[in-house]
Amino acid sequence: MSDTPGAARKGQEYEQTLDRSDKNVAAFQRQHSPIEKAQHVLHDNPTLVPVIVLILSLLIFWAIAGGRFFSAFNLSLIMQQVSIIGMLAAAQSLIIITAGIDLSVAAIMVLMSVIMGNLAVFMGIPSVIAILVGFVGGAAAGLFNGLLITKVRLPPFITTLGTWSIYYALLLWLSGAQSIRGTDIDTNAPFLKFFGNTIKMGGANVTYGSLLMIVVFLVLWYMLNKTAWGRHVYAVGDDKEAADLSGIRTDRILISVYMVAGFVCAVAAWASIGRVGSISPQSFYEGNLQSITAVVIGGISLFGGRGSIMGALFGALIVGVFQSGLRMAGVDVLWQVFAIGWLIIIAVAIDQWIRRVSA
Repeated sequence: MSDTPGAARKGQEYEQTLDRSDKNVAAFQRQHSPIEKAQHVLHDNPTLVPVIVLILSLLIFWAIAGGRFFSAFNLSLIMQQVSIIGMLAAAQSLIIITAGIDLSVAAIMVLMSVIMGNLAVFMGIPSVIAILVGFVGGAAAGLFNGLLITKVRLPPFITTLGTWSIYYALLLWLSGAQSIRGTDIDTNAPFLKFFGNTIKMGGANVTYGSLLMIVVFLVLWYMLNKTAWGRHVYAVGDDKEAADLSGIRTDRILISVYMVAGFVCAVAAWASIGRVGSISPQSFYEGNLQSITAVVIGGISLFGGRGSIMGALFGALIVGVFQSGLRMAGVDVLWQVFAIGWLIIIAVAIDQWIRRVSA
């Protein structure tokens, strides 16, 4: 009986010691510098960086150009200018999330626009059927890329560099290196230019193509974030071997991703006809690099498995805002390209910084 109070006191002391240790460990775990906290927040919210950059860009160019920059007309013009590259960036985002890259997206888009134009304008096939053929062709082109990457085991960069040449040669052959004029489209297949039509919203002229771009991003965001397919896409990009071991059919996922990307390129092809007003085999020649630029600036990691597809939308808008703002400020086109180059470098550096801390 005499040992009981002592044992009780020892037990209390032991519990107090554990309690103090737990508090010390907890206190140690909570000791993060403001920079580390910011890094973790950015890692958990990858779209936050492009949103902040977009807001700062708008404020800076508003200060430089004044009210002209924030006019409804100018903002709607920016949306029009980035609509096609934005859709290509959406397709590119799907590929990059899987730790791949697609250098053929612009070639697929232009090839499908040439196919749609030839069928509807020169062969008299109804526009709706011509457009559907283009959609199937875009998915098929993506399927071809996916099969080469998954079945032949070729690197995505080399594969799509090769198919870019193939698709570009095909579009030159089908078009005879000649454009289909806007007047011919208006006469024989005006529905091809549907997404070039505009609607009035206040003082803005919003094209159907701009609205289509937003719809494409929303649909893909839902697919990536609310479906099992989307979770598998991120898993493959994060660690393909681990995804294999967990039972995910990674080859099927990759093939489906390239097919969806090709389909999105075909949708962009239809919208591009309305945007340009004609069909030219030389149009959007730099679309591949511009799409990658929007994705990188949008905070989607080139290493795969991280980033939100909505970031690519913000990335495309950032590029559009910079080009419009610098143009209003009287900056030469050469220095506009110079500024975009620095944006890319800074975006990649931020991505590396975030990944290093979160590892």
